[in-house]
Amino acid sequence: MRKWVKVKKAGVTERVVDEIRLAWKSSELAMVKFDRPLCRNMDRAREIVELKTGGLVVWTRKDAHVVYRGHDYQLMENYNTSTVVENIPATGNIEESVGTANFMEEDVNILPINGSLFERETDRLLDGLGPRFVDWWMRKPLPVDADLLPEVVPGFMRLSRHCPPSVRPKLEDNELTYWRKIAYALPTHFVLGRNRKLQGLAAAIIKLWEKSPIAKIAVKWGIPNTNNELMADELKYLTGGVLLLRNKFFIILYRGKDFLPCQVAKFIVDREHELRQCQLNEEHARLRATETFFMAEEPLEKSSKVGTLHEFRDVQLKFGVVTKQNRQSELQLDAEREKLERELRTQEKRLFILQRKIEKAARELSKLNAAWAPTEKDADQEMLTQEERECFRKIGLKMHSSLVLGRRGVFDGVVEGLHQHWKHREVVKVITMQRNIAQIMYTANFLEAESGGALVSVDKLKEGHAIIIYRGKNYRRPSKLLAANLLTKREALHRSLLMQRIGSLKFFAYKRQSTISEIILNLAELQKSQENNQGRLQVR
Repeated sequence: MRKWVKVKKAGVTERVVDEIRLAWKSSELAMVKFDRPLCRNMDRAREIVELKTGGLVVWTRKDAHVVYRGHDYQLMENYNTSTVVENIPATGNIEESVGTANFMEEDVNILPINGSLFERETDRLLDGLGPRFVDWWMRKPLPVDADLLPEVVPGFMRLSRHCPPSVRPKLEDNELTYWRKIAYALPTHFVLGRNRKLQGLAAAIIKLWEKSPIAKIAVKWGIPNTNNELMADELKYLTGGVLLLRNKFFIILYRGKDFLPCQVAKFIVDREHELRQCQLNEEHARLRATETFFMAEEPLEKSSKVGTLHEFRDVQLKFGVVTKQNRQSELQLDAEREKLERELRTQEKRLFILQRKIEKAARELSKLNAAWAPTEKDADQEMLTQEERECFRKIGLKMHSSLVLGRRGVFDGVVEGLHQHWKHREVVKVITMQRNIAQIMYTANFLEAESGGALVSVDKLKEGHAIIIYRGKNYRRPSKLLAANLLTKREALHRSLLMQRIGSLKFFAYKRQSTISEIILNLAELQKSQENNQGRLQVR
């Protein structure tokens, strides 16, 4: 035996069974090797092979079976290897088509399950929904094969849905999570392989929803052109359920809070029809009652003009009110002035809020600035010759280890890092990201004063500026590395954020002030134009 029969994703198909029987012509044993998904459940693979071939699995290892044909095996040329025969009537509802079909051959009938309570209850739930999928690759019970259900069900209609009072039909996030957890432990109800024409499956799902709130559908392996998105959209449209999960393996549908069983929905429709008929009868009775009364049409007496539109127009003509064009222009100027005044009040309020924020940030920054004080520079500082300075500069530039200054600037941890570098080497390289040369020189002198070393040079690098400091010939490591007169790391970050906040607030305050100045100028021009219009009217 050197030839393996390979079972691909589609499962133990008719071609696989024919290859096994062809191998039995020359040998009593046939070697079968399984691909996913059957290789994950070899017990179920053994049951399917024995059921479809009639042989006996005598040896198993990893993802392979060795099947024995039996001592009384007789080769049948015209043996029908299909265990499922599609015999569904073209007409009739889903119950009739499922009940009148013969899905199993006599030699492969599934016996009543004597398994666990879970399997028995699931089989009872799926009874009457359709033929079972024999090539199911997971544990029992077997789900319903949705591809054998009718594509079109005559008279199929979408469900009428009514939500209970004070209940929203849409699921919240916690409810969605709850139903997904519930669906994880449920068995698979249907197995689907086609994308369209799913009315039979939709009818079976609606029937299942009367007993179970969730319908779990698995997507078949090894079938080309399967699209779980098209499947889910089609089922969601036909059933009106809520899609809990959709991926390339499973589609899970929840019946929804507004789901009504078929009998209840029919009763509600009949009741609404009766109420509508009663309303029509009442309307006809009301129309007949109004026809019995007759009201004579008498001419009304001539009324006066007091308080009417004619009186208003006469007053306008008599006292010479301004023309319509001038009135429209005045209204437009008044509206524009009101709009500018409203915008001015809004901008002034926002400017006031910005100024209060700037004052608050400035108070916090002043507290932090008062919490530290710089060290005075030592008068007796060690002097370096030009040769020593150039030598230390070259050594510092070649060093790979460096100390990087971030947005916090110089704080107690930076001074501690300098002393830690000087523990093993004489020179330390500090890289700062500042761009202003005045700030860079201030930082270099500040580091020199706080650390007690000697500033060698400040050089421009690709990633910033390098400040090279020499520890000195008479250097002694201090007993306390953290400087008491500097800010801590957290305080330095807070100080940096406050400085950035004050800068941003001042920028926006300046923009507000500019906007307010422009609005005041526009108001002055508008006021001047109104005065000119009034002067022209007085001249007339």
